[in-house]
Amino acid sequence: MTSPADSPTPGAAPKPDPAGDRPAKRRGAFGRLISDPLGMLGVVLIALTVLAALCAGMTSWDPIALNPLARFQPASSEHWLGTDNLGRDLFTRVLYGARIALTVSIGATVIAMVIGVAAGLIAGYGPRWLDNVMLLIFDAMKSIPTVMLALMLVTVTGPSLYAVLLVVVLVNAPAYARMARTQTLAIRRAEFIDAEQALGAGQARIMLRHVLPNIVGPILIVAAMDIPVVVGIEAGLSFLGLGVRPPTPSWGSILFDGFSYIRESAWPVIAGGLPIVITTLGFTFLGEALRDTFDPKLGGGN
Repeated sequence: MTSPADSPTPGAAPKPDPAGDRPAKRRGAFGRLISDPLGMLGVVLIALTVLAALCAGMTSWDPIALNPLARFQPASSEHWLGTDNLGRDLFTRVLYGARIALTVSIGATVIAMVIGVAAGLIAGYGPRWLDNVMLLIFDAMKSIPTVMLALMLVTVTGPSLYAVLLVVVLVNAPAYARMARTQTLAIRRAEFIDAEQALGAGQARIMLRHVLPNIVGPILIVAAMDIPVVVGIEAGLSFLGLGVRPPTPSWGSILFDGFSYIRESAWPVIAGGLPIVITTLGFTFLGEALRDTFDPKLGGGN
């Protein structure tokens, strides 16, 4: 038996169920992302890059084994992308280079995002003097050119994967910190924050349980759009000899060898440049689709 208060009024619209609407909204947002041609293309291109990284080691060629008698061979059934100036199989080196590219781009972006968001939360929710000091630090770090920072670190540590990771983190973390700080300053003035403070909630609980969930969405979208930039930074540093130390395969070093011997064969340039284009386009398309789908300012979140 239902009470009169529970029975629906004739002609009245049924009350919406907010809890039931949330999964539908999530499914709608995911459906819009998949239905976006560029978003779907981005997913496919990223899947190819991830598959390449997973398949590294499954080929019959050693990525660093020298075979001078087979140098500059064109693409064939034996060497799918030909060989380089030292007779190494380019397809195998590209697969191993995908591991380096994904490790640096995703790993460094996640580390930079975590450090930047933590610093931005502290700056935005802390006292005014601390905010000013941290803002000065963010601006000072952001003003250092990437190549100059890489030169300084390589001079101290030498070319390595860790040097590239550190360069990317130091370059990108201030941007995430500034973004997190700006959003924290806006959210800390909200009424529900005042209510939590009135109930006796500590600052750490407010930042972690209420401020962070409200700022992390836009930051994740920015991180997805930063990954292709990091891929280019890693390839560029390796191209200049400031990144991964040879003979470790890297798309940038493959591209450098190709340009050094472009008159002998064009296959090293193709092997080094094509995966960079595919990966950067994939993450760029996915980032644009995520922004259009989930950013409420663009109408994607409605």
